[in-house]
Amino acid sequence: MDKQTASMEMNGTTFSLETGRMAKQANGSVVVRMGDTMALVSVTADKRPSDRDFLPLFVEYRNKTYAAGKIPGGFFKREARPTERETLTCRLIDRPLRPMFPDGYRHETQVVSFIISADTDFHADTLSITAASAALNLSDVPFPEYVSGVRVADVEGEFIANPSID
Repeated sequence: MDKQTASMEMNGTTFSLETGRMAKQANGSVVVRMGDTMALVSVTADKRPSDRDFLPLFVEYRNKTYAAGKIPGGFFKREARPTERETLTCRLIDRPLRPMFPDGYRHETQVVSFIISADTDFHADTLSITAASAALNLSDVPFPEYVSGVRVADVEGEFIANPSID
């Protein structure tokens, strides 16, 4: 698949979705950018259905400290298990996606979001929701709907979608 990009202006910042450049072996992958925040979301699914009686959907979200230009201090220099915020963000991504799968879909499916670059202006969690939906729609997984993550703020009496943290 050739590189394709879709972008738009949002509150004076460019929001873009790009596919075809990274994670080419995944069923679907999208790189989402807003400002200097960038995340890679990839989707893989087993070709054979599972014998389980539920949708085996696995969602992972990791915001490594190196994405913000930091290295963990102390004795352990590695990042081990997910933080509480990462676990809650996994749930935030999972909840709108899970009911959109067709009834009876039982293939093990993984949605993995890695934050490549993080700045202090934009949250990566809502961007990951949108990119996960786009990656599922690009893949061969039957996902007929679109989902978008949006954070709304009331700034001086005006509602703004995906405002900067400032």
